[in-house]
This record gives sequence, C-alpha cells and structure tokens, in this order.
Amino acid sequence: MTTPAITDHWVAGERGSGTGPYGVTVGPDGAVWFTMARSGCVGRWVPGEEPTLHRLAPDCQPTVIVTGPDGALWFTETRGHRIGRLTTDGELTEFATPTGESGPYGLTVGPDGAMWFTELNADRIGRVTSTGEITEYPLTRAGAFPSAIATGADDALWFTMNQANAVGRLAMDGTVTVYDLPTEAAGPVGLTAGDDGALWFVEIMAGQLGRITTTGEITEYPLPDRNAKPHAITAGGDGRCWFTEWGSGRVGSITSEGVIDVYDLPVPASEPHGIAVGPDGVVWAALEVGALARIDTRRRYG
Repeated sequence: MTTPAITDHWVAGERGSGTGPYGVTVGPDGAVWFTMARSGCVGRWVPGEEPTLHRLAPDCQPTVIVTGPDGALWFTETRGHRIGRLTTDGELTEFATPTGESGPYGLTVGPDGAMWFTELNADRIGRVTSTGEITEYPLTRAGAFPSAIATGADDALWFTMNQANAVGRLAMDGTVTVYDLPTEAAGPVGLTAGDDGALWFVEIMAGQLGRITTTGEITEYPLPDRNAKPHAITAGGDGRCWFTEWGSGRVGSITSEGVIDVYDLPVPASEPHGIAVGPDGVVWAALEVGALARIDTRRRYG
C-alpha cells in the first residue's frame, strides 16, 4: 500500500511532556500557527526557521485556532474564558465571554464574516465580531458540552454536542435543531464541512466517523481500530476528509464514499489532536508530544 510522505518537525514543548501543539492552522502569511494548550502559548513556525512563541496567561489553555476573514489568527482560551485575536505581527487582543466560566472551545468563520464559537460549560454558541462584540445563543439541552463547530453549505452553524450524543444546527435567526446519533454514547467531538456539502464528524468514544447531510440524514463509518479515539477532522479539498486518532498515534482519511485509510505517525504515542490543510494541499497535524506532523499527499512512499 502506498502512503503519503509523513515527516515530524519538533517545534515546542519538552519532548514527551504533553505540552506541545494542540490546535493548528495555516495562516495568511503561509506559516503554520498552533496552540499549546498546556503551556499557554500560540506558536508560529516556518519550515527551516526557529518557531516563535507568543506567551499568554499560563493557565488559559488555548485550544482551537483558525484564520479569520480579517487576516488575523483567532483562537479560543478554554480555561481563560476568552476569545483571542493575534495578528501576524504579534499584536494580541482578548475578549472575555459574557457568561463566566463558559469554556470556549470550537471556533469557525461564520457565513456572516463573524467568528462563531462553542462554550463547553455554558451550553451556548457564541458570536464575536472583529471589534469584540459578543452575542450568545442558548441551546435546547442542558449539559450538552458543545465542542467543534463549522459553517455548513446551508449557511447555518453546525456543532457537535459531546455529552448529548448529538449534532446541532444553529440557523442565523437563532433557531436550534438537534439530531441524535444512532450509536449510543458515541462522544462526538471534531466536525468539519466536507467537500461534498455534508458535515463530517468524529465519535471519539465509539471509534467511528460520521456524516450528516444538511437535512439531518446520518451515516456512521466504523474505523479499523475501534479504540483509536478519533479527535479532530478537516476537509481536504480533494473529496477526502482527514482526521487524527488521538488514541492510536495515527492520522487517516475518508472519501465521500466512506473509504478509510489510516497511517502511522513517525513518533510513537504522539497524541495527535488538531488537523488542518494548507492551500497547497499539505495536511498538518498537531502532536502534543511536541511536534507538527506534515502529511504530503502529493508525494507517496511505498
């Protein structure tokens, strides 16, 4: 079997300490940007150069990071209960959520150009403008633990409800619709808008991937290793979605037809979390062991 060319690049954190990269994105400057949840940092790295670390409050737990429509890097601070904005020049602004101890986690660019985020502890979805104005939308279920979030092809906000075992949809008028998963206690976490117009998500407790159409039809795909604990997922731009397997130290891809391939990472027990695809089609995975994994689907070994 042929496999993509996968290389690891050590960028931050003491090796093996679990303080390395958690979330990852490719910025408008072409650099790879990442969060370090256990270290309170946001990092920037260009291949061939030394990484630059922007230190935040040590206990703020920066998690998901994305590029905003304004060209800045936006990220959630799950324990700091803030949304951060960092320009490519290093200018940092932080916005506190109106609800205390809200636990912001998932983050995406909305159809309206604002940033939308989940609040793990508050059962709410938040919206923040480029100037820091925040609006919160309550969900219809208590203890839902909303996690990842993405904008669907229908211009609604879709999100996983980890503890409610469901996927939710928030329309721009504030209407919330909930779709229960077929598998009990599946624990949905990561979610992305697929190239096929559907939403794809991972079920960390069930060892499965899921696909939900914008009309609510759900299909589940068991992984080869049901104990892999899939964590994050992103659209590849080529009809595939790429995902991390936190429990197995692998990354994988799934086609729109449900064909799954998985690949071992070079570093054992690497704890892969966030995953992103750059404009050149290269896939990047954040490894809490202290590295970034580069998965080049254009070059194959084997």
